[in-house]
Amino acid sequence: MRPRTPVTGRGIFSGTGVIIVGLTATLAALIFPIWSYADRSGTGTGVSVLNAETVSTQYGPLSALDRDFVTRVRLAGLWELPAGQQAEQKGTTQAVRTAGQHLVEGHTFLDQRVRDVAAKLGLPLPNQPSDQQKQWLATLNAAQGTDYDSKFANILRLAHGKVFSVVAQVRASTRNSLVRALADDANTTVLDHIKVLEATGYVDWDALARDMASASTPAPAGSPTDPGPAVPVEPSYSPTYTLPPAASSPPPQQP
Repeated sequence: MRPRTPVTGRGIFSGTGVIIVGLTATLAALIFPIWSYADRSGTGTGVSVLNAETVSTQYGPLSALDRDFVTRVRLAGLWELPAGQQAEQKGTTQAVRTAGQHLVEGHTFLDQRVRDVAAKLGLPLPNQPSDQQKQWLATLNAAQGTDYDSKFANILRLAHGKVFSVVAQVRASTRNSLVRALADDANTTVLDHIKVLEATGYVDWDALARDMASASTPAPAGSPTDPGPAVPVEPSYSPTYTLPPAASSPPPQQP
């Protein structure tokens, strides 16, 4: 008896059918986790997780850079506010005392703003300055006379120069309307402080250039996602005081 020729190429168990079933299962496995993850809700703050770096809020996506910026604004106030209060008392010239006044008024306003923004976005905020900021405050606490004036102007000018570039980056890239408005207010405040610190006449430009060239402030990366409708928020800070002339303070004495 001649052997029977096997039947091939028919039904779901054929070679083509097995391939189709395999592809369908693979596609389903890929789609389901994405759908399931995107559908998860946050922790009661109106925030839903989109990926490891960016979350969705009613004000637009909140990236890792946005969150880092909010933290930086809070940290700045935690040390620059007491530094400004100290300069109002220890400054030996009117220009230094005026710079201290600007710091107090600007960071009092910004701290209120950042706490409001953090509350709406469900973000935790630090309550203590960083170790570096504590060292700066310790340096200022120990300084006296014109040495204090010089250290105050240069430490604060360096710190403001570093944060100024971060503010610009956030303002240019954020898709969150709350963070964008906070960046507008921070930009106005920081620029005002830079100008009034320079007006003291104590800024060492060569040392500042060296420090800024050697400093690096890498920002966390965050990939933006579809924001959906965002609530517009307008900036609200505009300083009303004027800068003192640089001539009102003598340049630092050379040793």
